[in-house]
This record gives sequence, C-alpha cells and structure tokens, in this order.
Amino acid sequence: MSIQTIVIVGAGQAGASAILELRAQQFSGEIILIGDEPHLPYERPPLSKDAILQPEQTKLEILSEQKLAELNVKVIRNNAVVKLQPESHQLVLQSGDVIHYDKLLLATGGSARRLPMLDALGQHVYTLRNLEDSQKLIPVLQAEKRILIVGGGVIGLELASSARAKGCQVTVLEQGAMVMGRCSPLNLSQFLLQQHQRAGIEIQLNTKLVQAELRDQEVILTLENGQQLTGDAVIYGIGIVPNADLAREAGLDVDFAIQVNQYCQTSDPDIYAAGDVATQLVEDGQYRRIETWENANKQAGIFARHIMGNPLAQQTPAWFWTDQLDMNFQFAGDMTATEWHIRGEMDIEQGKNASFVMFGTRNGILVAGITVNQAKEMRHLKKMIAKAQPFDAETLLNLAIDLRKVA
Repeated sequence: MSIQTIVIVGAGQAGASAILELRAQQFSGEIILIGDEPHLPYERPPLSKDAILQPEQTKLEILSEQKLAELNVKVIRNNAVVKLQPESHQLVLQSGDVIHYDKLLLATGGSARRLPMLDALGQHVYTLRNLEDSQKLIPVLQAEKRILIVGGGVIGLELASSARAKGCQVTVLEQGAMVMGRCSPLNLSQFLLQQHQRAGIEIQLNTKLVQAELRDQEVILTLENGQQLTGDAVIYGIGIVPNADLAREAGLDVDFAIQVNQYCQTSDPDIYAAGDVATQLVEDGQYRRIETWENANKQAGIFARHIMGNPLAQQTPAWFWTDQLDMNFQFAGDMTATEWHIRGEMDIEQGKNASFVMFGTRNGILVAGITVNQAKEMRHLKKMIAKAQPFDAETLLNLAIDLRKVA
C-alpha cells in the first residue's frame, strides 16, 4: 500500500521528533499533527525548573510555525481526537471533523496520576504536566511561602529545588523509604536526600497522607502518624497515567499503556505508539514503559524508520537526566545493578561542587553509569555499557586515567 498520509496524534516530544525523523527518512507525503493543547510542540523537562525560575529567558518551543511550514506539516491545535476508527482509518476530532490516515502514530503522553483527597480541596493544589501547570506555579512559589510537595520522585525533587531557589519553605512527603526510589540506587538516593536537607528542604520518608483540609486559605495535611503540616500550597507528583483511552476504546491491545512491538507497532499494523503512552516488547519477552525525553525521541525514530523500510538505528543504553540544587545528574543503563562503584569522592560537604562518577555492575559487567556534575563523561559510560565492558576497578576508578581512552 502506498503511504500518502501519516497522522500524528500528540504534539509533544515524541510527536515533534517523529516529524523530523519522517522527513529525515525522506517521507514526502502528507503529515498531519493533531494536538489537544493550543501550543506548538514544546520541551517539557524545563517546566519544573527554568520555566519557573527564569520564564522570560527559557526557550521551550521545539518546532516553530515557520519550521513546521518548511517541513510541510499541517497542524491542528486545540482539537482533541475523540474517536479512533481503525477499520476505516479515520479519526474523529472534538470539532466533529474527520481525518483520514494511512499510518497513524499515537503519541498522546500521560496525565498526572490524581490524588482525589487533594483535588477535593479545590484550591491551592497543583500538579505539573503541561505549560499551563508550570505557569500557574510561578506566582505561587514566592519567598517565604510554605510549600508542601507530595512525592519524592524526580519531579517532586526538581520542584523542591526550584521552590527553595525562590526562597520558599519546602517540605517533601514521600511514601517510600527513599527519594527517587524508582530510578536511583540507594547510595545516590541518600546523597540526594542529604543535599536537599543541606539546602534547607525538609524531607519526610515513609509517610502516608490520611487527610487534607483547607482552613482560612491554609492547607492542612494530616499524616498517618498524626502529625499535621500547614502550607500555603501543595503540589503533588506521584507518577502519570498513560493517555491510552483512545486506543483502548478502539480495541487495540492495552494494559496500563498501549502495547507495541519492537517497531512501535500496536496490535493494528497501521497504528503505532511512542513515548509515555507506549509500553514496548523487549528482549526478555516482557513489556516495558520508559518515561524519558530520550525514549520519546528513540521510539519516534523507530516508527519513522520502520514505516520507510529503513534499518533501525543502533540501540543505545537508556538515558535520562535531572537538574537539582544547581547540580546535574545523568543516568544510563540499568539502575537495578547489583553493585555500585564510585570514581571520585561522593562528599556531601562539597554541595553543588560535588563531582563524581558511579559504575553499576552485575556479575562483573558494566550495566549502568551515573555522572554527577560530570556530563562530559556520560558519552564514555554509554559506550562501555553498550558493549557490556567488564568492570576493571584498578583502571576505571583511577582518576588519572581518561575514561575516553578506555571506553
């Protein structure tokens, strides 16, 4: 079948990257981008950081109107898809318009997982998932304001860092035993915890929220141990829910997210999915969903290359980053590594000047790497992880040896 029209639903990172990849792979047909927001595609990682701290200087746009015109992309904004009809290869929009596709990419992302107890307060409660959410936080995060953050994952800690930089009094509540518990080894989690505490941020672990109420415009949170916390606002970030309803209602294979194969194809071969909404079949026969900026780009590339019949790019270790307290943390590979080895000094007293590399191993083989304020070393770590390099402590932990020469 000749492919004349490719429709991309979702104007986020995966959707924008798919456009660039399709044109790079020499697709010359019609591309239609459909988004439910009024904006053109924009970067989301800065929403918890620079978009709050220096909104006027922060560039978020991925593809400008001019660039989209140059790429010959038809853009439909602020008009959600309400129905997917695979049999007729059609999409029904909120406006009632019907769009035909030959191939379809679902890049609908995810929505903030809700906490009804907090939502019921009706005011002074915030989540962060899009540009409007970030803009709402700017007037809230003001000096001396008491900010309660529920969730000690990446977003929670980035928001805590931003709020503290704005002079807020910040308390983070985490139900688990460690911060960033889903994506960080224990020793780095403890380092992060100490850094935030050192910056004046209170973090309570193993805490469960049992009640929330408003009293005279103050938020009162009651914990399972009976403790009550008072704040001017509460922000919560406890994960996301993939926006998979469109696919589910259309009869595609969906568990928590849209199931896709190694080519990002769904159970309908003419429909693909990428980014936070997709869970991909991996080598061990299991499905895995990865919520990172890099994964959105990677899956967009897989989609475009497969549609065009071109070889897939060589796969690289999973990678993501976070910026907190004027420090850069980068992660690559499998964070469930059984042993961790530190190159340099993990010294809490150095504050934002701390700088070190961590090697994660399993059965003597490098499977993961972390850099703290050493971004230039991440390229070398990725190379070593990709080729399953044996871990040689004498070489890799020696600061006098350039990692570039042993990668």
